[in-house]
Amino acid sequence: MKILLAILAITGLALTLIPAILVFTGKIEFATHKQLMFAGFLLWFAVAPFWMKEGGA
Repeated sequence: MKILLAILAITGLALTLIPAILVFTGKIEFATHKQLMFAGFLLWFAVAPFWMKEGGA
């Protein structure tokens, strides 16, 4: 379970970093960038507390 939470949390972080790079290089539109970053933000803050909890199962 902890591995799944880690994968989801890292995916959330990737969704906040990669779209910024892609919009900077002109690969995606700014509106798409905002949607992907919002999804990453929600995923990170929904999963990270459970993943980082000490002594969790």
